[in-house]
Amino acid sequence: MTSPAIDRIQAALARVNDPEIKRPITELGMVENIEVDDTGLVTVRVLLTVSGCPMRDTITSRVTEEVSRVEGVTAVAVDLGVMTAEQRAGLQETLRGGQAQREIPFAQPDSLTKVYAIASGKGGVGKSSVTVNLAIAMAKQGLKVGVVDADIYGHSVPAMLGVADTRPTQVEDMIMPVPTPSGVSVISIGMLKPRRDQVVAWRGPMLDRALVQMLADVYWGDLDVLLLDLPPGTGDVAISLGQHLPSAEVIVVTTPQEAAAEVAERAGTMASMMHQRVIGVIENMSFLSCPHCTAEGIEHRLEIFGNGGGARVAATLGGRFGYDVPVLGEIPIDLSLREGGDSGKPVVDSDPTAPAALVLSEVARGLSGRGRGLAGMQLGLSPTAKG
Repeated sequence: MTSPAIDRIQAALARVNDPEIKRPITELGMVENIEVDDTGLVTVRVLLTVSGCPMRDTITSRVTEEVSRVEGVTAVAVDLGVMTAEQRAGLQETLRGGQAQREIPFAQPDSLTKVYAIASGKGGVGKSSVTVNLAIAMAKQGLKVGVVDADIYGHSVPAMLGVADTRPTQVEDMIMPVPTPSGVSVISIGMLKPRRDQVVAWRGPMLDRALVQMLADVYWGDLDVLLLDLPPGTGDVAISLGQHLPSAEVIVVTTPQEAAAEVAERAGTMASMMHQRVIGVIENMSFLSCPHCTAEGIEHRLEIFGNGGGARVAATLGGRFGYDVPVLGEIPIDLSLREGGDSGKPVVDSDPTAPAALVLSEVARGLSGRGRGLAGMQLGLSPTAKG
C-alpha cells in the first residue's frame, strides 16, 4: 500500500473515541504504530491507559470496524499494549489542559455546563429515581450528561443505571467516569470503595473531600448537563456543595403528604442560604391511577399520600425567596418506575410511554431548554467605600 492509505487509516482511527474519555484515540496518544503489509493486512498497535481497561473489547471492535472500511484493507489486527507511567502523565496533562489539579471545572466563570442538584428533605421520596431518569431523558435529547452520586451513605445511582459492579478507570490521579448503556456518565463513592458492601462512616471533612474528588479529580470532558444526587436533609454535603458550586441550581423532590413537604422546604431553604437558586419542585408519588377505572376509560386518581404537597412547597419557597418557584412535574405512582430502578433499566429508557416516563421526559425537556439566570445567585460582588 502507498502512503495515502496510511493517511486514510489514520483518519479512520480518528473516528474511534475512547469510550470513557470520549475523545479520539489518535488525539490521546493511544495509537502507537500502524503497519500495512503487501496483502492489505493492517496491524494497529493501541496503548490502553491501564492494563485492566474494562473497555478493551469495545476499543478493539471499534478500531477493527473503522479501519476495515478503508479502501484496500483486507484484514485488521489490533495489538493492545499499555501506556507507560510517563505516557499516562502526558495524557493526564493533555486532559487537564494545563489547569491546576483539584480545580472544579463546573465552578469556573466560563463553564457552560448546567449543574442541577437534586435535593430532598427526607429519604424515601424517590430522589435518586428522579435523578437517573432525568439524566437519561436529557441524554435521549442529544445532550452530554453526567451524574454525580453525592448521596454518600445511600449511593444507589450506579445500580439504577445498571453499572453497580463497574469500577472506574484511573489515569495517574485522574479518574474516568463510568459510561452507561444509556450514554450517561456516572461516578459514585460506591465505585471508589474496595467492596460494594463496605459501609461508609464519614463525617465533615471526609465528606467534603469525597465531593471535591468526584467533581475535580474525575475527567468529565465537555458536559452539557451535570446532575448531582444529594443526600436527603441539610447536612455536610449540602453545605459543601454550596461552597464549591454556588452556581448550581437546585430541584427539590417531595411527596404530597405534609410530613414530607415540611422537611422539603428546609432543603430548599438551605440551598438559598448557600446562595443557590431553587428552580422548582417535583412531586413524586402524586397519585395512583385506579386500574379498574382506567380499563373502563375513566380517569380516577387515588391520592394515597394526600395531595398538594409539591404546590405547598413551591408556594412557600417562592414567597420566602421573592421569586417564582414552579412545580416542574407531578409523577404518578407507576410500577414500571420501580421495576426500572431495580433492574438497572430506568423507565424513560425501558418503557418511555409509561405515565411516569412521560412526566419525567417532559420535565427534562423543560430543564434542557432553560437558560442560566442570575436571580437568587451570588455574584461575588462586594461594596466599596467612596473615597
